[in-house]
Amino acid sequence: MIYPTPRAIVVLAASLPIVLIVGIAIPAGWLAGPALVALAALMLALDAIMGGSRSGLTLTTPDRLTPGLGRPGRADFTVRFGASGSPRRPEAALAADRRLGLIQGVVPATQGGETAHFSFPFVPGRRGPADISRLWVRWTGPLGLVWKQKVFDLDDPTTISTDLQAVRDEAVKLFARDALFGAKSQIELGEGSEFQALRDFQPGMDRRAIDWKQSARHSALLAKEFRTERNHHVIMALDCGRVMSEPVGGMPRVDRAIHASLLLAYACLRSGDRAGLYAFDSAPRVSTGAAAGLEAFRSLQMVAGRIDYSTNETNYTLALSSLAGTLKRRSLVVVFTDFTDSIAAELMIESLGRLLRRHLVLFVVLRDEELEGLAEAEANDTDDVARAVVASGLLRERDLVVTRLRRMGVHIVDTPADRMGPAVINAYLDLKRRDLL
Repeated sequence: MIYPTPRAIVVLAASLPIVLIVGIAIPAGWLAGPALVALAALMLALDAIMGGSRSGLTLTTPDRLTPGLGRPGRADFTVRFGASGSPRRPEAALAADRRLGLIQGVVPATQGGETAHFSFPFVPGRRGPADISRLWVRWTGPLGLVWKQKVFDLDDPTTISTDLQAVRDEAVKLFARDALFGAKSQIELGEGSEFQALRDFQPGMDRRAIDWKQSARHSALLAKEFRTERNHHVIMALDCGRVMSEPVGGMPRVDRAIHASLLLAYACLRSGDRAGLYAFDSAPRVSTGAAAGLEAFRSLQMVAGRIDYSTNETNYTLALSSLAGTLKRRSLVVVFTDFTDSIAAELMIESLGRLLRRHLVLFVVLRDEELEGLAEAEANDTDDVARAVVASGLLRERDLVVTRLRRMGVHIVDTPADRMGPAVINAYLDLKRRDLL
């Protein structure tokens, strides 16, 4: 496709008054009009010829993109013009699914010789397919009078998945020096919950560890030595219903829950416990059971990628009762969910109460900073007052639900969205340290 640039249109429009004046002032001046048209056509054709051949333009496709949710990335393309002209001002536009989150639709080229490089920054906003379908490349000739454009059909299927790179990076920061597990390693012998051996009592040891029966039998003070109990079952229960599909801090709540779940699963598997995923909305959707060993982490990653967004309301009664029926031994159940109305909260509290009869429950609450901002914002008109009143009421209801859960014996993690992963791991380690699992 070849079409005029704004420069050509401006030059032609500026020449029309001059042609009109010449046509009025000179009897043969009417010939200036056709002459101007012929000259403009000649200049446009000359600029198009000197601007390089569209048929000689070739595209080098990039390596297959593996975008992660919320992680900034770039789609890079390189085109080669060859030796058939000197293009000016090359730029490109990319057509892709909205999920990819392109920041710039049109980008200028970084040109070097006969090649031009185009880089499209993006930040994915949701998981799922995000196909890149088409690339437009255009440039001007030496005179800057015409645009020459070529379209490349890419048909590049791309899938946005959970940002596993962010999970790995955060895991490295948390566990590189055993920062969180160091204290547990020091008390692994002597302060655990599982009997290990008998040893001679030494000054400074806890006197409650003395085994008086064995001491009397051996005529020497002997103390019991314990080791940390392992092989606990930790189940991450993720609500993927309508409310959890809404964004907080620029990312859907369910994706933040998946990120924190994978990080917690890595911590559990690394410390010798078993970890599993359970996703639900109006019905159970995903259930892996409890798996052991770091090799199971890859399977959990694959299962987490299959958790989809849902528009259904969450059925806590069905989901949590089904989960309780699948658990054969006492487990730590980490519940990632959110609620917006008192009816859903009542059903959730009732279901968690039944789950608490046998299992330990850790409930993760995301702070809604946008809601808190509305409640604390300065009121300049009646609309601001109404928004502040509604936001304060929702926050008050949330606090009441959290207070009731605490009184029932549910352990609560109340954290900002961007700190969910470390906060959940710290709560898990604290429960292990207190021998509550």
